Amino acid sequence: MMTPPKDSRSSRLSKNNKKNRQDDPFELWLKRGLHQLFDEVAREPVPEELLRLIEDDRKTRE
Repeated sequence: MMTPPKDSRSSRLSKNNKKNRQDDPFELWLKRGLHQLFDEVAREPVPEELLRLIEDDRKTRE
């Protein structure tokens, strides 16, 4: 009986691990908690001063 190449086996294992992590109750709890804490902050507009600094830096790199 032939075994599949290691690459395909490791790829399959990593997909299974990812699925298991998504279904893990702790992972779900953590994701929901982080969303509750930070979604509002992430929706805030970027401060004008920070946008200006980014734009100034971009111009100096051109």
